[in-house]
Amino acid sequence: MEKENNLDFLKKEYEKIQKKHHLPSFNEINEDFSIEKIDSEEIELLIREVRKFIGDKLSGYMRLTEAILNPMNVQMFVYSLIKSLSPSDKDKLKEIYKELSKLELRFIELDIQYSEEKEATFIKDAFSNWQKMKKDLLEILENANKNWNTKIKPNSKDYFG
Repeated sequence: MEKENNLDFLKKEYEKIQKKHHLPSFNEINEDFSIEKIDSEEIELLIREVRKFIGDKLSGYMRLTEAILNPMNVQMFVYSLIKSLSPSDKDKLKEIYKELSKLELRFIELDIQYSEEKEATFIKDAFSNWQKMKKDLLEILENANKNWNTKIKPNSKDYFG
């Protein structure tokens, strides 16, 4: 029951900042970034915590795209994934990486210097950008799944980057 109370409290507190800054709904943000896991009893600045949850998830996707685009000491499945990507999929990944990198820089800036307005702008921009990026990522993954069993000639000198 305590978990439920925490979630209700979190939703009410989020609704306050949502209205003030015209943010996406709790459910929309939660669906993509799992903000329900924020411990509302331990926070003073909810908007900062929401931004951190978003930034952490996007940072994970940035690391994944970086591993695919520049595979150094990566898990073996990444090499199989790379082999299954078309040139257009790789181009899309480069664009996604560029967008994620821009968001990462803004994320770091906000870690260094707090600004409620900039936190809100980051949340809105990250959410909006993520809607397009996730569609592109899903399309890339679907293509990779279709091409996963494509045979590569033995002794071929495929470049993974």
